[in-house]
Amino acid sequence: MSPSSIPSNISRTWLLVNGARPETFDAAAATRTDEIILDIEDAVDPAKKSEARSSVISWLESGNEAWVRINDRPSPYWADDVRELAGRKNLKGVMLAKVEDASHVVDTSLALGADVRIVALIESALGIEEARAIACAQGTFRLAFGSGDYRKDTGTAADDLAMAYPRSRLVVASRIGNLPGPIDGPTISPSNSIIRDKTEVAVALGMTGKLVIDVDKIPVINEAISPTRSDIEWAQGFLADFESRGRVVRDGSDLPRLGRAEKIVKLATALGLV
Repeated sequence: MSPSSIPSNISRTWLLVNGARPETFDAAAATRTDEIILDIEDAVDPAKKSEARSSVISWLESGNEAWVRINDRPSPYWADDVRELAGRKNLKGVMLAKVEDASHVVDTSLALGADVRIVALIESALGIEEARAIACAQGTFRLAFGSGDYRKDTGTAADDLAMAYPRSRLVVASRIGNLPGPIDGPTISPSNSIIRDKTEVAVALGMTGKLVIDVDKIPVINEAISPTRSDIEWAQGFLADFESRGRVVRDGSDLPRLGRAEKIVKLATALGLV
């Protein structure tokens, strides 16, 4: 499936692409990623912000769809980002960097227009503590975890136990805000098994997407986040049995299992797995 064929609310892989390197944009679009994020924030030297922004806009205006990671609300570059991107064709939405307050999202939504979707990238201790308000803010489409900057801010280790708290906070905040599951930060490793393990841990906590830097890891992450064949078979079997007995609830476990089965089949269908 092409990156744009999967609804963004269930997109698994979000590929970060340096906005100052327009020669790589077409190659990124040809990968198996669900979403492309053209990055004009941390990936770009301050002296090249304007040039990178222009390159991104030119590529969008040429008929290519993508998300754009813009600079954080308090930065001196935010105003130029939202002014230049407002009303642009083929802009799927923006990823707003370093969100620490709901007003950052609201201001961005007002500047870009209510129809522009915003992924709020939370990258600090303060952002994690404000996650519920950010999730409920006008314009927030999904939450994402800037795990590297969070570790830098807090001194937290990268191991699964240390990172469970901020990930869970984003999952709970997303549920309260009636948002899709949050997007996990990138895992940097040459090992496919490590990438798979880290992704499965994030999924077990309730996250439903992942930022990606290495294009070679996209298939591994997509597979790890997608329902497994055994999950799909169980869900289809349960639903068939439930229908065959007239949708009669036998005990207290039926309704939770029904909800899980319906969710699995719906997601698998949307991802083209059934």
